[in-house]
Amino acid sequence: MIAIVDYGVGNLHSVASSLRYVGADTIVTADAGEIARADAIILPGVGAFPDAAESLARTGLVPVIKEEVCRKPLLGICLGMQLLFTDSDEKRFCRGLDLIPGHIRRIETPEKLPQIGWNSLTVTNPCALTSRMSGGEYVYFVHSYMAYAENPADVAAVTDYGTCVTAMVHRGNVYGCQFHPEKSGDVGLDILKGFCELL
Repeated sequence: MIAIVDYGVGNLHSVASSLRYVGADTIVTADAGEIARADAIILPGVGAFPDAAESLARTGLVPVIKEEVCRKPLLGICLGMQLLFTDSDEKRFCRGLDLIPGHIRRIETPEKLPQIGWNSLTVTNPCALTSRMSGGEYVYFVHSYMAYAENPADVAAVTDYGTCVTAMVHRGNVYGCQFHPEKSGDVGLDILKGFCELL
């Protein structure tokens, strides 16, 4: 069972639908007990970092997520991936979950922001989520801010948007996709399959 954390910001049902399509049992929940009982956790998210961080804090689920990730896989999607990092300066300085050391900053690029659309991936540090990828696969992004990981080994894949943009991360049980796998066709489904195989 995969618990999709419902904290008021996220494309919950599209994620749940994609996971069911690849054969996973899911539950959309804001209940700490259900998250603790689940075999894996997905943290989705759309919008601005401080708003999402505050919404997540209000649920009281932050301690449970931090405790459970010691025992089970966690996947952050889009803004959910950004929340895995130490802090962000979007709108104002705000703390994240600090599961991956690093910072969220505006993308420094000559290209138009937000980055919206399909961009190809380059795998830099293979992990379970990239197991079905050969390189060059296209996935769907919507964002203006990106992760700057302190340890390059935590960056699993990047994309080029006038600069090198962190696209996937992995550290221990913690995984993240800056793009939306649930909107990225067969490539996204393969990435979700890789996550499900961790269970």
